[in-house]
Amino acid sequence: MQRSSRPTRPPRRKRPPDLVVSEERGVRHLHVGGEAIQSAMRLDAPFALELDYTRCMMAFLLFHPQPRRALMIGLGGGSLAKFFHWRLAGLRTHVLEYDERVIATARALFHVPADDARLIVEHGDGVQALAPECCDLLVVDGYEDEATPAAMVSQAFFDAAWWALEAPGALVVNFMDDDPNFDRNLQRVERAFGGAVIAFQALRDPNILVIGLKGVPAAIEWNVLRARAAALEKRYELPFPRYVERLRTMNRWNTDELLISVPPDGA
Repeated sequence: MQRSSRPTRPPRRKRPPDLVVSEERGVRHLHVGGEAIQSAMRLDAPFALELDYTRCMMAFLLFHPQPRRALMIGLGGGSLAKFFHWRLAGLRTHVLEYDERVIATARALFHVPADDARLIVEHGDGVQALAPECCDLLVVDGYEDEATPAAMVSQAFFDAAWWALEAPGALVVNFMDDDPNFDRNLQRVERAFGGAVIAFQALRDPNILVIGLKGVPAAIEWNVLRARAAALEKRYELPFPRYVERLRTMNRWNTDELLISVPPDGA
């Protein structure tokens, strides 16, 4: 007996996450896939960093003060891309955003400027864009609501991130501090970067910033870091001295130095 064939149904397409823009007390917010705030912009200061965690991500300048080529995975409202474009004159920034709606919204409602010689925003998969020595600053801040896509926390991704960086270079990754996989993800970054990893809790937001470093000294004296922080605070009007003090919480150090290149197994 021959079975009657049923018509084949096309595969269901995954529904894209909801994208919502809200405003409260002079601040415009972007939400993607839930109520969590993905990006924020103060209407009377559209090129400033409104969210605490984005300001804290700038701590990479303590270790890599003169980046030349940045690759940014995840645009959101474009806060960091705009700040890079506005304040880091020697930096060329290439942003890859997976959701075309986010790009359109950032351009229309969050003052992300048109592409020019120093800023390019493209629709694409940042994970697939990593190539050896394609940048000396790699910024990863891709979320759907409060979840990081699995492809951006895999060991293969962090290994590729190390190869993507010229030396000296820095990887900057934003994690939520209640992420149940944070320890595993941190260990993956440490494995990829040979232990040359710095982490610290944001000053106010529920985020942990992780900085993987390539081609930097094994240790930096505290007085050098404090002098850098004072100069950076004056230049960018961000509380770099407070970032330096936060480095004592989650990293190896002694009285004289912050220890950077610590093997991931603690040996």
